[in-house]
Amino acid sequence: MPSFPVARIRQAERLALSQGRELMPLAGAAAADFIAARFVPPAPVLALAGPGNNGGDALTAATQLIARGFVVDLYMQAGPDGLPPDAARAWRNWRDAGGGSLDALPDPLDYAVVIDGLFGIGLNRPLGASWQALIDRVNASGVPVLALDVPSGIDADSGLALGRPLRARWTLCFIAMARGLEASGVGRDAAGECLVRDLGVTLPPQFPPD
Repeated sequence: MPSFPVARIRQAERLALSQGRELMPLAGAAAADFIAARFVPPAPVLALAGPGNNGGDALTAATQLIARGFVVDLYMQAGPDGLPPDAARAWRNWRDAGGGSLDALPDPLDYAVVIDGLFGIGLNRPLGASWQALIDRVNASGVPVLALDVPSGIDADSGLALGRPLRARWTLCFIAMARGLEASGVGRDAAGECLVRDLGVTLPPQFPPD
């Protein structure tokens, strides 16, 4: 499977957005479809939404899953304030659909699957202590994880760990697979099974795979 630097994936994303494509609803639908193909409602789902558009993808998936009969809990460690515009819209849609937000994670984490929408391809600095504690908690639970784009705690370009990364069973890559998911053993191991959903976006020929 070809992989691409984050800068090239971002270029393709910006081009699609400039052409009027709304990618977040497509990404959320792809994640919801993935879960619905593997679990039966009302299986309990935990969606972890971070402070950026990766969190918006998780919010969109969560909204679609409750519409399909799944029981979905949402945890936003950083809260909804300061979300970028598309993710803020996804948050409003989630609330309009009757969704709430957990004040704290339950103990134990009794879920069929966890959606990792914490950071995606945007993380480029070491994990802060509170984020590391959250990831450690999910890893210790043994609940299977679906990571969106990249498991949280992995540098999407180098594949190196920016702390102790979240260990995913599956990683659903949007548009294309980030280079870091095959560049090192850490990225590969954390990602589990990688699948790509191109969201109808074709990387132009000037963006060849590495």
